[in-house]
Amino acid sequence: MTRATTSSEDRAALESRTYRKITWRLMPFLMACFVASFLDRVNVGFAKLQMLDDLGFSEAVYGLGAGLFFVGYFIFEVPSNLYMHRIGAKQTIMRIMLLWGVISSLFAFVETPLQFYILRFLLGAAEAGFFPGVILLLTYWFPSRRRAKMTALFYCAIPLSGIIGGPLSGLILTSLDNWHGYAGWQWMFVLEAIPTLVLGIMAYWLITDTPQRATWLTDEQRELVATDIAADVAMKESYAITSLRSMLRNKYVLILIAIAFCQSAGTYGLSFWLPSLINQTGVSNLLHVGLLSAIPYTCAVVALLVVGAHSDRTLERKWHVIVPFFVGAGGLAVSVSLSSNVVASMISLCFAAAGCITITAMFWNLPPAFFSGLGAASGIALINSCGAIAGFLAPYMLGWIKTATGHTDLGIYALTVLLIIGALFTLMVPARIVNR
Repeated sequence: MTRATTSSEDRAALESRTYRKITWRLMPFLMACFVASFLDRVNVGFAKLQMLDDLGFSEAVYGLGAGLFFVGYFIFEVPSNLYMHRIGAKQTIMRIMLLWGVISSLFAFVETPLQFYILRFLLGAAEAGFFPGVILLLTYWFPSRRRAKMTALFYCAIPLSGIIGGPLSGLILTSLDNWHGYAGWQWMFVLEAIPTLVLGIMAYWLITDTPQRATWLTDEQRELVATDIAADVAMKESYAITSLRSMLRNKYVLILIAIAFCQSAGTYGLSFWLPSLINQTGVSNLLHVGLLSAIPYTCAVVALLVVGAHSDRTLERKWHVIVPFFVGAGGLAVSVSLSSNVVASMISLCFAAAGCITITAMFWNLPPAFFSGLGAASGIALINSCGAIAGFLAPYMLGWIKTATGHTDLGIYALTVLLIIGALFTLMVPARIVNR
């Protein structure tokens, strides 16, 4: 065996040990934070099954309130991510989680539509910067060739929040209803905010801003990560977007914003309305709705891990976004036409969840390929915040359509069309830049 071969094998072994250590140090905690984030963001979908009758809210009021989260999110996301680039992820994530935990618990005391609207807006403002901040943080720790699997792993938090949150929310709604004079939906908001507050405090000790500050890595390991990240930066030096001015002039940024909008519409439309879609099939018991909602999310976890690993193994990014777009669109469309059959509808919702959630995880491998330095902090936040506008429009559109027509069919078909449009926009992304 030659010295070069031995050196190569030693480097591979060191690389494997280093990234395995980083993965176990960062990813479980970041995933737990995202589970709490998504649970606090969409548990209003379960609360809706009780609180609308209790408070006399219409479907349109619910849809507007659900969507107002994303208005606050849109306004504050870019400033939050730029501030994180300045002070670091540790302090930023701690601040975000403590604020959103407190605000989420306050939903238990909502009495009027205006209070509901204000709290949803404030929840979005508080949480702004968390998701793009983590995506930015991953670019500090993992080179592009390893990032799809990490992004997919992080995004498993969304289906996990459904697997955990669905049955948990259903159980709280049914077993604690009218306990000590409070409705089940009120207890749900309070109890599901507690993990967020605990994780927010833990963030200060468990998150390390950069590899250079990681005392839990050896000097050799820190140097390896720094070399890998530097090679990533050097690879895109000729075309990387590094300033806000160049970002606003770049056609690919606009394409990425359009894709982000379409994938957000599918993900949030499904997340906010999944309990209602299951309820429409004839399942009326809220605990059963919660348990059944865990099934599509379980399928999404499997799809995420398989697709993410395959994307890293092949270093292909583009078609790993396009195919899930079509799978999600097909699943949503079929779920509407088979809504009278519980089993068939659940199977189609499994495809819808697998497709819609996989899209988002795989999509976030594309934007970092176009940005570098400060441009990455502002660019990732800008794309995500513009995409989040769909998180406002999709729930509001579905709520308005259901109020006007008595069902959500037209709204779901509209989401299907947006997913197909997203796939067509993804075709315009240059493979030479993102496939690496």
